[in-house]
Formats: sequence, C-alpha cells, structure tokens
Amino acid sequence: MNVRHDQKAAMRLQTPAWLSACLVLLLSAAGAAAQGTFQNLDFERATIVPDPSSVYYPYAVYAINAIPGWTPTGFLGTNVILYNAISLGATSVSLYGLNSTGGTPAPLDGAFSIGLYGGGGIPTGASISQTGLVPANAASIRFIAQRPSPFVQGILLISLGGQNIPFSAISTESNYTTYGGNIASALAGQIQQLTFTAPNGGNNYWEIDDIQFSTQSVPEPGVFGLFALGAILVGWRVLERRRCPRMPNFCYSECAGRVSVAFQSPLRRIAERFRPSSRR
Repeated sequence: MNVRHDQKAAMRLQTPAWLSACLVLLLSAAGAAAQGTFQNLDFERATIVPDPSSVYYPYAVYAINAIPGWTPTGFLGTNVILYNAISLGATSVSLYGLNSTGGTPAPLDGAFSIGLYGGGGIPTGASISQTGLVPANAASIRFIAQRPSPFVQGILLISLGGQNIPFSAISTESNYTTYGGNIASALAGQIQQLTFTAPNGGNNYWEIDDIQFSTQSVPEPGVFGLFALGAILVGWRVLERRRCPRMPNFCYSECAGRVSVAFQSPLRRIAERFRPSSRR
C-alpha cells in the first residue's frame, strides 16, 4: 500500500512539470506566430565560423552561421561578413559580439547586434534581407538602433515587399533608440522580403538589433511633437506659479537678461497698466 501511495504521489508531483513543458511549447509557438516565419530578428542565433580562405581571417566569418536567415550585401559578398571588426571605408556588414575589442561597438542588447556601413565601393550600399510570412495582424515594424554620433545624420532605409517604410524615434535609452514605422495593411499575412539598407556614403552607419513586428501602429512624429509641447507649457505654468505664489495677477521671470510679464487675464493686464503710481 505504501508503494502505491508513493507512486501516486510521484505522479501528482510530475504532472505540473508536464504542464509546464507544454506551456513553454505553447508560448514558444505563440511567439513564433507573432513574427510570422521570419527568424533570428534579434541576431542571437549566431555561430562564429571563420573563413580560413579570406585575407581578413579570422575576422571574416560565414554569414550562413553568423546571421542565419539573413542574406547580407557588402564588400565581402553575400556569403561572408565581418565579425568584431570595423571597415575602414568599404561597404560592409558586421556582426558585433560581447567579446568585441579594439574599439568595435558592443551589442545593443543581448549577445549580438548587426552593423551596416554604407561606405564606398558598392553603389547599393550595405544591406541585410530576409523573406518570410508577415504576421496577419502586423501593423508596424520596430527595432532598436544606434548611430556613431548624434551629430551624424546617417541614412537607413527599410523596405518590406519593395515598399519603403518611413520610421521615427519612439523612445531613447542610454545606449540605443527605439524606432518604429507603420506597414501597409496589404502586406500583412503575405510572404514578403524585409530589407535594411545603409546606402552608399561614409556617414551612413547604423547598428541595429531587436527587430520585431507589432500589432500597434506608430504615432506620427507630429503627435510626439504636440505631446512634448504640451508638457513644456504645463511645466512652465507650474514653475511660474511656484515662483510667485503671492502674485496671482502677474509674475515676473528673468530669462537671458529679459523680463517678461505673464498675465492670467487681459482685463487684469489693462488694470495694471493704468494703475496710479504710489510714488507721487
């Protein structure tokens, strides 16, 4: 009896483990469906296999292992890319890992990120592309990226199904900015080619990572501007009130050597202008 009781207890203990495994599988399948059939959008599936025949060995690695699912275009062709190395001027696609040294950029997130440098030599620029099924409910595409300097306005082009996708900044973190662009509804649920391109040019350098399709649309840049303006105006009004709590009619504030008067009512402004002077 004790043996049977122990066996039943063991089975009861094992049931949650089976349920957990099934739950993990279901969540994995749901995550895969959310991105259609596109793969390795975060570049974390990299396996570094150097090309011994390349003059850039060991910094030249096979693309099929380094960025599975993607097809690169750079000065090394479509089969080889650079690893933890920076091109000195040639159009290049580079993979950056955690063990990057010698001034090469560190990954933006996770263990790997991809770098596109337009450079010179290939008129079409540096690019990575992949063909897959766009999720049926996809409304936008988002990614994180970093430019070499905020003063360098490099160009990055994104296309899906041959259609250009304008994008804008959504948020900014310490080492990257999140960007997003809306995609045409006609492309959702279809097999299309996704391409990221840094056009030919020395200033066109982008490090990108964490590409994903989203069910949410990206607000137009003008909307962000209105929100920012509203926040500035509200903050200014609160600040003025704090500076002059005993003067509800008007408040003086100095800025760049100028004195400005902010009245809450036109009638109060007129009354203040014609108020008799007390020094008579």
